[in-house]
Amino acid sequence: QVSFMSNQKQQKPTLTGQRFKTRKRDEKERFDPTQFQESIVQGLNQTGTDLEAVAKFLDSSGAKLDYRRYAETLFDILVAGGMLAPGGALSDDMTRTNFCLFTAPEDVKTMKAYAQVFNKLIRRYKYLEKGFEEEIKKLLLFLKGFSESERNKLAMLTGILLANGSLSASILSSLFNDNLVKDGVSPAFAVKLFKMWINEKDINSVAASLRKVGMDNRLMELFPVNKRSYDHFSKYFTDAGLKELSDFARNQQSLGARKELQKELQEQMSQGVSFKEIIVYGKEEMKKSGISEQMVICIMWASIMGSVEWNKKEELVTEQAIKHLKSIPMALLAFTTQGLSELTLLLRVQEYCYDNIHFMKAFQKIVLLLYKVDVLSEEAVLKWYTEAHLAKGKSVFLEQMKKFVEWLKNAEEESESEEETD
Repeated sequence: QVSFMSNQKQQKPTLTGQRFKTRKRDEKERFDPTQFQESIVQGLNQTGTDLEAVAKFLDSSGAKLDYRRYAETLFDILVAGGMLAPGGALSDDMTRTNFCLFTAPEDVKTMKAYAQVFNKLIRRYKYLEKGFEEEIKKLLLFLKGFSESERNKLAMLTGILLANGSLSASILSSLFNDNLVKDGVSPAFAVKLFKMWINEKDINSVAASLRKVGMDNRLMELFPVNKRSYDHFSKYFTDAGLKELSDFARNQQSLGARKELQKELQEQMSQGVSFKEIIVYGKEEMKKSGISEQMVICIMWASIMGSVEWNKKEELVTEQAIKHLKSIPMALLAFTTQGLSELTLLLRVQEYCYDNIHFMKAFQKIVLLLYKVDVLSEEAVLKWYTEAHLAKGKSVFLEQMKKFVEWLKNAEEESESEEETD
């Protein structure tokens, strides 16, 4: 039995054959796109300007040619007609075609047709997706090597591909290259690209794509350091007919300033800085960053409420909130000099009490206190009650405020009749 077992063991199949180690040097030598390039160039010369035929040729050639290996060569030829040397010039010693993006007519219709060629190719051969993004990044770095017309076509094509989701907005990072920025190539290219992108979609869709890859806060980098101001950005893009883009940049800038302000205010409050100093700081920031009073009162409210560890018990939290707010009316008074700011604050209080469930019953008492210390006027309270309240918890809050509002209305009528008898 023992010998039988050992026999069994010996009969197990073994993997035979030798392993060849390929040396790196040999591999490098084997990378030779000449044959590949000739096949693609020949095909493009035959299909000519018929882009439907070009797409079909590329679709069928993928089965015969090594697209995975020679992706860069393939894209270079489709864009520039031949392989590109570093810097963007065509390599001299290679065959080339006159049928490519750079020789096509510079119009939207043709660029859209070219975008379709790339879309179809990448949909058919998914593995080309990454290589295509790398190619576009490279082409953007080579912009100075291209003619103005070639740049325009590339900008239009890139805008269309960004709009239809074939490219990620992360490719824009190439435009922040110092050489391109310094010579003003980047912003000029960006104008063409964004015009196309916004025309195809809209500014909200563009903004969402930029945010997704953290490009929303980097657009200022299209300009040299000494020109990286919102004013310069705004003038440049507004003059170029892209007011939506400068408005978007302004919102981004004020969003950054708002986040910064809230962080700083909360820090100052937790360190026990006097409200007098906090108000001075808030006013300075308002002026410096061009933030509206309504925005500042929202930030001030959030900072005040965020600087306290609130009791989790509903019956105790109201008392705690009133005590806290009584000690700081100055901070709210300073930023409610306009009726709209008062209403904005009231809406924030409503939202806060709704979002923080144990504050639901505290709403009326907070509003009453703010009315007593002159932060809120009766006009603001009545406007909120009759038409301007939010839907969040409105039945609960309107019910809480009913008696107070009736009292306000009666007081108003009495003072009116008193005036009449005077």
